[in-house]
Formats: sequence, C-alpha cells, structure tokens
Amino acid sequence: MSAPDSADRSYVHQLFRQGVKRVAVALGPCGIALAMLILRLTCRVRLHGDPRPQLRAEGVPYVFSVLHAHQIAAATGREPGTAAMVSQSRDGDYVAMGLRLAGVKTIRGSSRTHEETKGGLAALRELVTHVRGGHPALLAVDGPRGPRNHVHKGIAAISKQADAVVLNVVAVPTRRWIFKRSWDRFQIPKPFSRIDIFVAEPIWPSNEETVDAYSRRIEQSLTALEMQKDLVESQIATSRQRRG
Repeated sequence: MSAPDSADRSYVHQLFRQGVKRVAVALGPCGIALAMLILRLTCRVRLHGDPRPQLRAEGVPYVFSVLHAHQIAAATGREPGTAAMVSQSRDGDYVAMGLRLAGVKTIRGSSRTHEETKGGLAALRELVTHVRGGHPALLAVDGPRGPRNHVHKGIAAISKQADAVVLNVVAVPTRRWIFKRSWDRFQIPKPFSRIDIFVAEPIWPSNEETVDAYSRRIEQSLTALEMQKDLVESQIATSRQRRG
C-alpha cells in the first residue's frame, strides 16, 4: 500500500479541524473547559525573565498584560489567585468556564473602559480591588474585538488605580493550533506541548502620565516582546494592520 500523498494528508487534516470545531460548538463552554483541563494536565510551562520573586519581596502588586490570541496559553501557566477579565460575548462564555476550571477567577466585562453598558467599568473596579488585595490580574489587552496588538485603556487604569506594575507576557507553545481566520489569529496549545512564557521588564505607572500615554507605553513593550519571541506571528499581525 502506497503512503498517502500531501493532498490526502491535507484533506484528512481539514476534516479533523472541522470535527474539532463542531465538537466545540456542540459542547460549548463545557468543551472549552475540558480542553483547558487537558492542557493544564499535559502541557509543560517554562517561564523566562520572571520578576515576580523580587516584586513579592518588595510588596509590589502586579497585573499581567497578554494579547487576546495568547490568553489560553498564558492561563495554562496561571498563578494561583489570578483574576481575569473576560468579555460578555458568546466566545467569552466559552473562555470563562475554561479559565475557571484552570483555577482563574473570571470577571465579566471589557477592557475598553468606555463600554459601561458591557460592564466594563464595574469589572475594572472589581479588578482594582482584587489587585489591591495582593492578588494578580490577567487582561487580554487588545480584546475582545481588537485591533490586534492595540492596548486598550483598562490595563493602564487598573495599574494606576491599584498602584501596580504591568507585566507584559507573550506565551509561545512549541505546538499550537492557530485560527487563521479570526481577527487575532487566536491560538490554542496542543496537548503535551511546552509553553514558553516570556515576561518583559516591569512597567511602572507614573502620576505625570495620562492613561492614554501609559497605554501606548505598555503597547510598545508588548509588541516589541512578541517581535522578539514570536517573530512570524508578529510579522503577520503587522501586515494585517497595514492592509486594514
């Protein structure tokens, strides 16, 4: 029997991906939650440039800033006590249950501070209280609708109000699924992969700096970190922004 050619393998791979999507739609949040549990049990997480021991020793609170595309991989290596803001969309329903199963406290809202009707301001206030209590928070800073790599004001507002530093994080699985048609090329690590989590130097808030200016400073650092650690995806994101 001859080995299957590339066209056959491509067809089988396409069928598999379609099957995964159908199962995810059918199972909804439960399916995403189960996937998060599998990832938590099978993936290895390796941290690079972790500044948290020194921050803890000095009593400095911190919030994690991640790209929407990286939030599943980042949450797989979550720190106990972490709270995350999750959008009030249908996709957010899926992600929220998965994060809760991974041990992350979910707060529903939006990182766009002006979207009060979406619960954004109430969620931000709850996250500020959480961080002031000595626990970290995790925000997908360009979500829920982008543009990709554009940091919304929520992370800067929380950092300023809680007097917390921002830790930009880029999570790069050794093997992953990439949803190429999604606005952010959303990523899911494959089971039994290694997830390398790179942490940038802490970004400190300044009383003399506006929220807008602070957001741009966070954005520049996060974009530079992705460019250093995940160059191909960073280049694709930049190319999309130029075409848009």
